[in-house]
Amino acid sequence: MKHPHRQRHHQCRAIDHATASEDGARHRRLGRREFLIAGSAVGTGLLAGCAGRQSNGGGPPAPVSLSENTECDVCGMVISEHPGPNGQIFYREHSPENHDNPARFDSTKACLFPYYFEHEQLDWTAEIVYVTDYSLIDYDISVVEGQQYIETATSAETFSNADDVVFVVGSDVHGAMGPDFIPFSDADDGTSFAEEYGGRTVRMDDITPEMLGRG
Repeated sequence: MKHPHRQRHHQCRAIDHATASEDGARHRRLGRREFLIAGSAVGTGLLAGCAGRQSNGGGPPAPVSLSENTECDVCGMVISEHPGPNGQIFYREHSPENHDNPARFDSTKACLFPYYFEHEQLDWTAEIVYVTDYSLIDYDISVVEGQQYIETATSAETFSNADDVVFVVGSDVHGAMGPDFIPFSDADDGTSFAEEYGGRTVRMDDITPEMLGRG
């Protein structure tokens, strides 16, 4: 399947460090496909806040939008202000220390998976894990001080079940906390991304604590 972003993300824009904060607004911009998705998912979006607090009884909670002030539960950074994939974890019988479910993260590699594995050892059961799905986003890759960064997205419609995506690991593309695991629900999108930016595709079950080196 061909996606519009395949034409756009080849045109990486080199920007200096002084303008990186200005580009934050662009990183938070929803892509064209997201607007199309939003038009057909208004009901889901309106109910996302309630779904985030409790399951509907017939399945796991839906993903929620991460507001402008939402902080990562690991690093404490404001998620919308930084590039890269985000994540959410809903737990069955537990919740994060300072707020209701879901636990929220501004990086899959540096924050979501370390939290997931740590709390798995504490016998916390994850009801569902959501990650940014770049097959749904008309994304850009930018260059800041020689490093490539993929933009972020925080609306509920940009998340997919982590069990349903492939993660590109080991690429040259950074997120909020350095090189990140980049998720795609379309496996062909993941393969194309890895061919262009390096790395390989894996499923969630393939990711181990040993793969989370903080470099």
